[in-house]
Order: sequence, then structure tokens, then C-alpha cells
Amino acid sequence: MDASRTARYADPMPIATRFLAIVAFVLTLGHPASAPAQAPVTVFAATSLQNALEDAGKVYTARTGKPVRFSFAASSAIARQIEQGAPANIFISADEAWMTYAANRKLIVSASRVDLLTNRLALVAPVQSKTRLVVAPNMPIAAALGRGGRLAIAGPEVPAGKYGRAALTSLGVWKSVESRLAQGENVRAALAFVARGEAPLGIVYDTDAKVEPRVRIVGLFPAGSHPRIIYPAALVAGPANPDAAPFLYWLRGAEAGAIFAKYGFARPKPN
Repeated sequence: MDASRTARYADPMPIATRFLAIVAFVLTLGHPASAPAQAPVTVFAATSLQNALEDAGKVYTARTGKPVRFSFAASSAIARQIEQGAPANIFISADEAWMTYAANRKLIVSASRVDLLTNRLALVAPVQSKTRLVVAPNMPIAAALGRGGRLAIAGPEVPAGKYGRAALTSLGVWKSVESRLAQGENVRAALAFVARGEAPLGIVYDTDAKVEPRVRIVGLFPAGSHPRIIYPAALVAGPANPDAAPFLYWLRGAEAGAIFAKYGFARPKPN
């Protein structure tokens, strides 16, 4: 064989180097990291759900390996964010009205809508406060605020704010406090006013009070004094995440229900 033919067929890569390259290629084909990572399920949810949902998400991810991430805000703000194109896969509202707002604008998959949870409305005070008040019709709530004191409450578009205003109106005391409000952009902001001692009383969800050690519950509002507190959940319309529906289904089950119950939430009873 002449030199030109030898040069034409000689392997330019040393045998050892070629072997290592083949092994690396085979390992790459079989390694899970070579597959594109699935995008996390993105849940936009009412602020009052933060502690419970974050715990639920950790349990779900540990069980399934599927990542979940959350964005919390007032239900009114979330509905508008989704309307403006925010990349959510699941929407969980703190009232039916904002979910219906989303449904009417074709922002959710209506067939996936489900009533997920219910809650109670509480009157709270700083933990060191000595205030005693029976939550009942014509209660002296204005006097309990003291001189210059304000009642912490979420804004009028926020579900907790709407429930609170309805309850005070039903009990005949709204007029006595409507000019003495410290309004928060969401229920946790109202809770913070009381926790920091900036407001002597506040109206929040029972579940919010239970996760804030700096406040105590003065009393619970009668269920009939305000519209029923319902947390509806639904898949968001648009590009689908295949892991979103399984997570929403899991949230309806017993394992998630136990986590929600730990924080004071309950499953709604049929009307």
C-alpha cells in the first residue's frame, strides 16, 4: 500500500480518545438531564392561601417530582394580571366574583372550575391588647377602637374587604366605622397593621390570624352576616402546562385537604 492510501484511511483520532467520546455520547443519550426540564406549574392565588399552598406545593413536588411555583396577591389584582397576559396555569380566587370575572372574559377553562375551600371571617387585635368584644349586632366596635384608632380592613375590591364591609353592614355598625378605616391592598396588609400595633382592631380571615403570632382573635363573624366565603380554582386558558390539571386535581384530594385543614381551611359544603 502506498503512502497516499495509508494517509487517506488513517484514523486521525487516537483509539483511547475515540472510546471516551463514544462513552460520553452514550451516557448523554441515557441521562435524564439531557431531556428538557418541564416548566413548573405556575399558580396565581389569593394572598390568604400563601402558607397553606406553599406547604402543599412542597409535599406535591416531593411526591411527584413536579415543580410548582406560586404568585400571591389580592384576587382582584390577580384577575387583572391574568387578563393582561400574566403566565399563570392555575387561578385560585378568594371569592366567586373575581373567578366569574375571569370566566366572563374567557380567561379560564370554565369546565375546570371547582369550589376548593371555605374560610371564616375574624375580628383581631394585637396579641397584648385587652380588648373584649362580642361580635354581634350593634356591637360597640367604634368605642373599642378608642380615640383616634382605626379599623384595619382590606380594600373594597379585595374579597376580604368585601366580606368585612358586608358583615359590618349586616350587624348595623358600618356607619360608625366607615370613616375610621386603615385599608390594606390585600388581607395580609390589613393583618400587618394590627400585628404592628398600628390598628387596634382588624378584620381578616380566621386562617390569617392563626399564622400571625402577634395577633389574637377577638371573635368570629356569624356566617350569615356576609356572603359565603368560597375559594374557587380553575385552569387558566391559553398555552397548557400538562402538569397543571393533575396538580389541581391533587389539591382537591385528601392529602392536600389535610394540609389546608391544618391552617384552618375547610372544604365547602354543597348549597
